[in-house]
This record gives sequence, structure tokens and C-alpha cells, in this order.
Amino acid sequence: MSGVAKGLREWIGRGAAAVLAGLCLSSSGEAQTLAALPAPTYAAAITGQARPIVGWVEFCARYASECAIDPSEPEIVTLTPRLWQTIVSVNRTVNAGTRPVTDQEHWGVPDRWDLAEDGSGDCEDFQLLKRRLLAQSGLPRRAMRMTVVIDEKGEGHAVLMLRTDRGDLILDNKTSAVLPWQRTGYVFIKREAQGAVGWVSLGGVTGPTTTANR
Repeated sequence: MSGVAKGLREWIGRGAAAVLAGLCLSSSGEAQTLAALPAPTYAAAITGQARPIVGWVEFCARYASECAIDPSEPEIVTLTPRLWQTIVSVNRTVNAGTRPVTDQEHWGVPDRWDLAEDGSGDCEDFQLLKRRLLAQSGLPRRAMRMTVVIDEKGEGHAVLMLRTDRGDLILDNKTSAVLPWQRTGYVFIKREAQGAVGWVSLGGVTGPTTTANR
């Protein structure tokens, strides 16, 4: 296991808030002044209910708190320079510190959603770890939704959608850039709902049954 991956596991064990504060801000004033927020854009439209991925259902049975909906949390966060720095840092650090491996290679099954706690995982595992770390740093879990897309290869892929007052932003293991959803080039199929445990459709026609690529 790499040193970075080991460090990520330690974050989970002792709480990430203090670590993230140091990681994201070498100087509070510098970060507030220099961080460039993404331009405002529009949110992805919900077109109805959707069937959840089987791997997500099984994950929620093992980690119920990761899928629970707290209606007291906001659905959308206000993006500040400090928060933006935290988001970008977590995305880059998890991408760099987690070894990409398919679920078939990792677990011997086509699709298993997990938290990459051993330092390895595929697309959804990267994003679930990012969400846990961001939630530990104070972001509302309700504003961070696991999302299924069709990627540039025409395959099912999982990303993390962060719902902000500047539009829906995407954390992805394929890039260190946190992008507005419209700029990813993906076809957006569905994401976790925010009002109840379940999924909603984002209008994509073809829905994958798994997200089993790296």
C-alpha cells in the first residue's frame, strides 16, 4: 500500500477535519484570495424516479449511514474559496493515493461498491471515499450524490456530484479537475435522491446495470 493510501485510511480512523484544514490551507488569507471559483452554471434536471444500481443497494446494506438521508442537512452548499480548496484537494489526494483495480480483480465479482479502505478500488470506491472524507470535514452528505453516467468509452461509470449554489460539480477519478457536470462529456443517467433513500433519473436513455470500470 502506498504511503498516501495508508494516510487516507488513517484519516478515516481518526477523523479528517483537522487534517483537511491543514491540507487545504497553507495560509487562510492566501487561499481566500487566490482560490478561483468555477463560473456559475445550471443544475442537472431530474426527470423522474430511477432504479438503483444493485451494487449500491448491497453497499447500503453494509454501510447504512453512508446512504441515509438527513432532511435537516441542506441539499445545496454555498461554494466559498475555502470550501473549493478542500474539494479540489480531496479529489486530487484520493485519486493519487488509491490504486485503480476492477471489482473482478479486487473481489472476484463484477460490481461491488466499497470505500477503498485497503487503498484499492474502482470508480465508485474512489467517489465513496471522497464523500466520506468531505463529510468528515463538514460538508453535508445530502449535497453529495453518487451519480451514474455513460463515459467516453460508452461504459457505465460512477462519479460524485456535489450540488452547489454555482451548479452541480463532478468529482471523478479520471481527472484531478473538478468540473461542472456539462463539461465532463458524459451522458448523465441517474443519481441518488435527496429527499429519500433511492435514485432519480437525469434523463439519460441507457442505464447501465453496473459501474465496473476503473
